Amino acid sequence: MSDSQPNGPLAGLRVLELSTVLAGPYCAMVLADLGADVIKVEPPEGDATRGYGPPWVGPSSEGGERVAAYFLSVNRNKRSLRLDLRREEAREVVRRLIVRSDVLVENFRPGGMAKLGLDDAVLRELNPRLVHLSITGYGPDGPDADKPGYDFVAQAVGGLMSVTGFADEESGRPTKLGVAITDVVTGLLGTIGVLAALRSGVGQRIDASLLESTLAMLINQAQNAFVGGQQPARMGNAHPNIVPYETYATSDGEIAVAVGSERQWPRLCAVLEIDELANDPRFATNDARVRNRAELRPIIAELFARADSVHWLARLSEAGVPCGPVNDVLGAFEQPQARAREMRVSVEHPTLGPVEQIGIPIKLSATPASIRTAPPLLGEHSADVLADLGYSEEEIAALRATGAI
Repeated sequence: MSDSQPNGPLAGLRVLELSTVLAGPYCAMVLADLGADVIKVEPPEGDATRGYGPPWVGPSSEGGERVAAYFLSVNRNKRSLRLDLRREEAREVVRRLIVRSDVLVENFRPGGMAKLGLDDAVLRELNPRLVHLSITGYGPDGPDADKPGYDFVAQAVGGLMSVTGFADEESGRPTKLGVAITDVVTGLLGTIGVLAALRSGVGQRIDASLLESTLAMLINQAQNAFVGGQQPARMGNAHPNIVPYETYATSDGEIAVAVGSERQWPRLCAVLEIDELANDPRFATNDARVRNRAELRPIIAELFARADSVHWLARLSEAGVPCGPVNDVLGAFEQPQARAREMRVSVEHPTLGPVEQIGIPIKLSATPASIRTAPPLLGEHSADVLADLGYSEEEIAALRATGAI
């Protein structure tokens, strides 16, 4: 863990986070890793992900409540302020925070901010330079605007499930990805929007939705459908536009092989000792291989099954053919390259002790991002944040007494 004083490229930036679960918190965490001071406002019961277990961490020997691993995954480098926004005193705290913030990240349904007395007009009046990121399920307008947004549903409605999974009868049902990819991508797109708005120097509202992010993720699959006029098929680990580009069973497991250029095709043929196929008209170009994949795949699959993964990975790598083992999650983080890039780190939690975290995936040479503090306890920084806003000890005590904090 780095020193608690932020020194990244966003040091000095204050972000007010009024979001829960994943998309908004992920966006705010990225900004925090880059040095922003993120104040996370949590409801009295805390962010819902504090209870998304098992698995749990804690309670520690010193006491305290257990915390779900889910919450720990997206809330480091933040300060937690516990507020009951049903109370006017708590809403006044938010207004004061808005005045002093550069960025607001929230994921209320359309109209939710207005119910708190914080519609766009009020926000502009309180802070004309505020960059306001609003994350919703379907956007602020349109026939589905009022529907709640969940990653799982967005993957279904947005078409992503329809191209995920295998086409055979047993496992050919539409399938979600193994992580909440729509939430993560929405958070990342929201981060891009925030940074672009800050660069513009103009206070403005940014809308990001789970539906639109899912549609944007379809990239080449959507373009294939637009051009070809047909629904893309579920193809398991195969690629719709490149062959061979999928997983193959070896004698002891599976490997991923990605022949992404015409230069790599004859190299693969040489490794598999099928040089005669390199210039075979059925397979000489990627276009031909895509059209004849049903004929080519069994040939390649039968050869890979003759030896183990270590054998093939060594030979493919030596020949310059992109390849890799199919790791499980823990194996992925334990591989030497991930360790060398510090993608599994430890941070000291105030009650739980050392907590493992995913490392920072973007490395800046001059102004590096950092992991400075562990995900906070619920309301851990309430008194400090209120004091920064000018509240006296007596006023803070009064807010506690009313249940506002």
